[in-house]
Amino acid sequence: MIEASPRIQRLERGLFYAFLALLFWLPIPLGSHRPWAWSLVEVWAFALLGGWLVVNAYAPRLHSLRPYAPLLGLFALFQLWVGLQVLPLPIGWLEAISPERAAHFLAADPAIATGTLSLDPNQTRIGLLKGLSYWCLLFLALALVNTSRRLKLAALVIVITGTFQAFYGVLLALSGSETTWLLGFPNSDIATGGFRYKNHFGNFLVLCLCFGTGLLIASLSRKRAGSVREFLRGALATLMNGKAVVRLCLAMMVIGLVMSHSRMPNTAFFVSLSITGVLGLLLIRKKSRSLTVLLASLLAIDMFIVGSWFGLERVKNKLENTSFTQETRDEVVRDGLGLIEQYPLAGTGGGGFYSAFPMVKGPDIQQYYDLAHNDYLQFAIEFGLPATLLLGVAVLWSLALAFSALRQRRDSLMQGMAFAAVMAIIAELIMLLTDFHLQAPATAIYFLLCLALAWQARFMQVEK
Repeated sequence: MIEASPRIQRLERGLFYAFLALLFWLPIPLGSHRPWAWSLVEVWAFALLGGWLVVNAYAPRLHSLRPYAPLLGLFALFQLWVGLQVLPLPIGWLEAISPERAAHFLAADPAIATGTLSLDPNQTRIGLLKGLSYWCLLFLALALVNTSRRLKLAALVIVITGTFQAFYGVLLALSGSETTWLLGFPNSDIATGGFRYKNHFGNFLVLCLCFGTGLLIASLSRKRAGSVREFLRGALATLMNGKAVVRLCLAMMVIGLVMSHSRMPNTAFFVSLSITGVLGLLLIRKKSRSLTVLLASLLAIDMFIVGSWFGLERVKNKLENTSFTQETRDEVVRDGLGLIEQYPLAGTGGGGFYSAFPMVKGPDIQQYYDLAHNDYLQFAIEFGLPATLLLGVAVLWSLALAFSALRQRRDSLMQGMAFAAVMAIIAELIMLLTDFHLQAPATAIYFLLCLALAWQARFMQVEK
């Protein structure tokens, strides 16, 4: 790598801190799930990428991203497909790719020469621009978070962000205020933080909890205590350094998660922690007794003490009392499969679910569904099966690399970050079954960071 001038080095550092500031900002304005909020994210992301290209022009460093090329390439191909969905294509091509869509155009005008794969090109263009900004942030996460020191700092910022959201959400829920302190939305005893939807808030906290758990594991001593005195000395050192603060942050986030009364995020957190904990004990080499103690305490303290004080019993009761006869999400899945049968290859176009679903909705669904409440289903409907499988490859490849890092890396930080990535991916795969988490920019971008983390844990060089 060419040695950069001091000015370029300052610019590159400024871009890194601006990237961290964006991570903190993302959940604040309703999870960035409003047009003005995601427009700001897009401008922020494109500006950061432009700044990085300037840095690269003076001090080329693109070659350092070679290990991450498959991940970036898979998501770039996906965005290329979304762009194709809004391009006017010859009607003959349209008949080959999406016969149903071509038949719709020909029925309206037999002489028509071109048409789009998307049922709602305007919404697909909005989704394309949003997706390009996501790709930019994925690229920047890999390009700017390029040392173990920066990786640890980025993880700390994510933990601080989650803690701030949990604290604000819990404080607002306990305040008794009829409206939220910002923007004046109706308030209740359910914690939502900067989000409007409790499940998005719960999903976001789960991802932040994964980063915090990874940091704790990275900070564990690899030395075995030879005596009770050494064990007590190590415990005292834990209280005096940053590990105790991170542990308190995790406790605050668990309180927020439980007070969200969100069933699937609560379930996904404890299931993913249990599964990844067992895998960690099996895969991590030279593990200490403190790792087992930490994982046991995370489950026991968070579930039984914090949960009993702040409403875990209520969440448990909601899970037990849930009746599928009271909800129509399973009917949405049933009818949505009909759209996949009609548009298996091309999909209906990004953002096209709300306009396509009324065509297949059964009479037993009285509610209006603009989203599928199942991201697997929605992605398959909007983007088609091949594009959805492409995303699945990216996610499963990342999970496999995180497993590999957990077993092969010797550096404690990389082991901890691999643990975080495995836990986050497992949790997200569970949560996507029952809601539209990836439709909210804050949670979608944080999940991309988790995928990037898996690759960094496997390939990042550790400074000597």
